[in-house]
Amino acid sequence: MIDSEGFRPNVGIILANDIGQVLWAKRIGHNAWQFPQGGIQFGETPEQALFRELREEVGLLPEHVQIIAQTDDWLHYRLPLRYIRSDSDPICIGQKQKWFLLKLTASTKHIQLNLSDPPEFDQWQWVSYWYPLGQVVNFKRDVYRKAMMELCMQMPHYAPEISSKM
Repeated sequence: MIDSEGFRPNVGIILANDIGQVLWAKRIGHNAWQFPQGGIQFGETPEQALFRELREEVGLLPEHVQIIAQTDDWLHYRLPLRYIRSDSDPICIGQKQKWFLLKLTASTKHIQLNLSDPPEFDQWQWVSYWYPLGQVVNFKRDVYRKAMMELCMQMPHYAPEISSKM
């Protein structure tokens, strides 16, 4: 499902633990780390896509997390030309994303990366809230920054670290 401007609707997931660290996952077969994310299917709401992607990519169910916040608007990024498939119809030039901040309320034993076939990720780790900004691929960096800046305001107990980034 691609909109009239060439952007694919998508959800991005920032999953935090009790001390404000976030889940950072390595794409299988690549040396690229990212937050879980995935496309919104036809007829699906962003929240429904969030829970489907959370289950598919990291094995978590709705009862394992609490939604803390979501971005007010869609955040867009364009794909580098080498990733655009010019032979597809319609042509997808990038993603438009609704981002969600979740808190893990269950044990990390529920995190399973092998539930989808093929799996999206082969490793995960907890990292400091701002760590991903320096690690994510360049073309996603601005969207990550915008999402993280907006959503961090819902995590006031992490204010010292957050206020230093503004």
